[in-house]
Amino acid sequence: MSYVANALRQNPELAIFLTIAVGFLIGRVKLGSFSLGIVVGCLLAGVLIGQLDIKVSPLVKTIFFDLFLFTTGYKVGPQFFRALKRDAFPQMALTVVLCVACLLTALGFAKLLNYDIGTAAGLLAGAFSESTVIGTAGEAIQRLDLPQAERTALINNIPVAYAVTYLVGTASLVWFLPKIGPKLMGIDLKEVAAEARSKSVGTVAEVEGVVSAARLFDVRAYRVTNTRLFDRTIGEIETMPKAARVYVLRVRSGGSLIEPAPDLVIREGDIIAVMARQEIHADRGEVIGPEVNDPGLLDIPIETLDVVLTSRELDGRSLAHLAKQEFARGVFLSRLTRAGIPMPITAESLVNRGDALSLVGPMPAVERAAVALGYPDRRTSATDMVFVGLGIFLGGLVGLLSVVVGGVPLTLTASGGALIMGLVFGWLRSIYPFFGRIPEPAIWIFDTLGLCMFIGIVGLGAGPSFVAGLKATGLSLIVVGLVAALLPHTLGILFGRYVLKMDPLIVLGACAGAGTITAALRAIQDEAQSSIPALGYTVPYAIGNILLTAWGPILVALMAL
Repeated sequence: MSYVANALRQNPELAIFLTIAVGFLIGRVKLGSFSLGIVVGCLLAGVLIGQLDIKVSPLVKTIFFDLFLFTTGYKVGPQFFRALKRDAFPQMALTVVLCVACLLTALGFAKLLNYDIGTAAGLLAGAFSESTVIGTAGEAIQRLDLPQAERTALINNIPVAYAVTYLVGTASLVWFLPKIGPKLMGIDLKEVAAEARSKSVGTVAEVEGVVSAARLFDVRAYRVTNTRLFDRTIGEIETMPKAARVYVLRVRSGGSLIEPAPDLVIREGDIIAVMARQEIHADRGEVIGPEVNDPGLLDIPIETLDVVLTSRELDGRSLAHLAKQEFARGVFLSRLTRAGIPMPITAESLVNRGDALSLVGPMPAVERAAVALGYPDRRTSATDMVFVGLGIFLGGLVGLLSVVVGGVPLTLTASGGALIMGLVFGWLRSIYPFFGRIPEPAIWIFDTLGLCMFIGIVGLGAGPSFVAGLKATGLSLIVVGLVAALLPHTLGILFGRYVLKMDPLIVLGACAGAGTITAALRAIQDEAQSSIPALGYTVPYAIGNILLTAWGPILVALMAL
């Protein structure tokens, strides 16, 4: 063991990777449906391994923290700037009220119980599930006019308070929002969601190697025997179903394959390849005639393509409006995602610039639709590192600018600047998606691993003083973390429902977003058996990330007064 301990002390990079391995292992452990998560797992692993008094250069955690913050901004940028539009005002107002309540609650409890600055920052970070506060508050503490030993002690207290209050706060909110939130609004969540759920279309969760057995769309061959369809053009036949979209993709007439045209006339006995939703085939396919097996007719290249919406003309339009456009002929929407969150697909659902639309249909039709909608987001493993590196550099220059308030210098810091520039660059990417691509695997590395590396190194540094700090404040932080987490969300629910008159499903989704608690959104959707709450999640999540991150240095300044 002495050999391992010496190796870790003399080679801190080994301690970092061991921390990540152990942290991810801890994060996978589940107690019922609850798990600590990999972020808390890495913190606890860092604290455990940090008992060996391992020294890691602060520069290492700063690099990973900047990557994490830039990627966070990149993901939520389009929705953040969309929140500045008038139609997003209710969600933006609810988020501001909830986030301000978070700051005041943490400040109030810290002053009431005489917590030091580090403990107050850890309370803010943990009770409201915003790990970025650990970094921004820590950087703010480093700039205080205090002895270095005192600054170090304060910074080491942040992860102590964070670890305790995160567990209490997250677990309580995952239960509180779907169970108590509806009672505060006087509704039955399942009943309210039932009607909306009946109008939406969804698929099973995407898991690599797993697909849904329920095909949303299908192409089938039918022999035309219905006399109402004889001697009609394809254009006339396609418009006959008033409440369904049906397209003829190919025709076999007299043994010859014919590509479709709106004015092509269908004769008795022709075989047509029809694309429609699965339920249309099941309920009304026999209206055309008997289904036949014709592999040659059905040998049509079908493409699935993700398209980033960039069109100004289509921004804010409903899916029903898009379906009526000429470019939508023969194309179906299988998935709609916003900031990485699947959105419900209904006729009334609105699309925003930056949304990703998964289109399904014949290749020429899909390519045509992609040109009209925006930019085809074809899969690639390459990351635009010019975009990433320049974004963090420019953000750092902006973040280093500071103003002095009450003798305390306030600044975004270089890391905070990386977050702001991530917002801008993410927004630019949604408008001009031909540059700045960061594939999903790279986003996972920058975002998830970047945060876990940062948190793990924080744990390594705080390890020697962690146990003593936990003994000093642990018991009170359990109670304070619970109250501090529930109070702002209670206020947010009441404000959203009774002041802003928002839909209750949207209110709950917005509270989960404003508190940046994705686990709570999943719990709400599971309880409601509906994906509608996701409509209220993305804008508040974007704003909540910014405000809660900014509260770190602001809380430090207020506590230092």
